Amino acid sequence: MINIPVIETSHLILRGHHPDDFVALKEIWEDLEVVKHISGTPSTEQQSWMRLVNYLGHWSLMGFGYWGIEEKSTGKYIGEIGFADFKREITPSITGIPEAGWILSSAVHGRGYGKEALKAILEWGDQNLSFNRTVCIINPENVRSISLAEKCGYQKVCETTFNGRPTILFERVKK
Repeated sequence: MINIPVIETSHLILRGHHPDDFVALKEIWEDLEVVKHISGTPSTEQQSWMRLVNYLGHWSLMGFGYWGIEEKSTGKYIGEIGFADFKREITPSITGIPEAGWILSSAVHGRGYGKEALKAILEWGDQNLSFNRTVCIINPENVRSISLAEKCGYQKVCETTFNGRPTILFERVKK
């Protein structure tokens, strides 16, 4: 079994994924409001399953990965957040650099959970990752994610493209 750290915040529990998360994870990735700035297309059941498997594989292979986000007050799975190395074909290359990413159910948008969770994983990363920096990529139309990244210390590096779509590359240097 993979040892994935549990992080508790005021309102959230960040924990390793388990098979029972699949239905909620799939529903989040099917939500047009959620995916409109990521791919623009809802994920299939197979894509969502592979995503879940990928999250666990990252922890096993890289020593970092994604956490499932659980709302403390309800115990519901409401999203995911973490670091990955997806070997993306993007210029400039970010291969070998932990890439922060997050996604939350549209039912909890606007509650401050993204900021709470991102601050928590960045603190964990500063203490546990040997890397000097992390990056994230965000669609320029996703003003909420851009604002969140900037509030948590990410700075714009450049504008680029990923999968044929405009993308902004951000970086955060370890404190």
